[in-house]
Amino acid sequence: MITGGYMGYYILVGLIALVSWAVSNKLKSKFKEYSQIHLQNGMSGAEIARKMLSDNGINDVKVISVQGQLTDHYNPANKTVNLSEPVYNERNAAAAAVAAHECGHAVQHAKAYSWLTMRSKLVPVVSVASRMSMFVIIGGVVLMSIIGSGLGMTVALIGLGLFAMGTIFAFITLPVEYDASNRALAWLESANMLTRQEHDGAKDALKWAARTYVVAAIGSLATLLYFALQILGSRR
Repeated sequence: MITGGYMGYYILVGLIALVSWAVSNKLKSKFKEYSQIHLQNGMSGAEIARKMLSDNGINDVKVISVQGQLTDHYNPANKTVNLSEPVYNERNAAAAAVAAHECGHAVQHAKAYSWLTMRSKLVPVVSVASRMSMFVIIGGVVLMSIIGSGLGMTVALIGLGLFAMGTIFAFITLPVEYDASNRALAWLESANMLTRQEHDGAKDALKWAARTYVVAAIGSLATLLYFALQILGSRR
């Protein structure tokens, strides 16, 4: 049953990749669009980030520039808000949205936001599990085809468990990302950083950024369920 189902797996992977590409493409087009809305306050992404941190009483986090596009992230290990060069330097609604969002993660860290704490604790384990899961699943499947169930089934189920950890991690990431965006938008509005048009652009950009995480989580769950049905179904 497992070997015969690989065509279904390839179709599933293809569909997930297609949806992911469509959302990613939409995100890039949105950021390009809102990069044309120049801020009336004239502040760069880096300046907005530093002000948001300061307004939230965070003085031990550095804002630094990193290479690439959409490579922005907050690193809780060394307390740095890492902004891609366009976001760090430019003065538009897209840059404001991303800078404030990453600072939203810094605020979460400072306030010990439970979902971020849980996610951070899982990172080392999931990084290993995600690299190994597919190899273990495939190894189990191969063993099952050679020597039948028993050891092969055990190995496949271990691989399934490893993959499940990645899926759980993907879903834990969702409240972390949405909360960071909500904190960003709330601060941008309360601090009167943006005009209504600029704020609407920032909100829309963050909405599409969040959808990339939703697609990743659903894709991971769909893949997990597929392999679970294939492996457990082979017991019959």
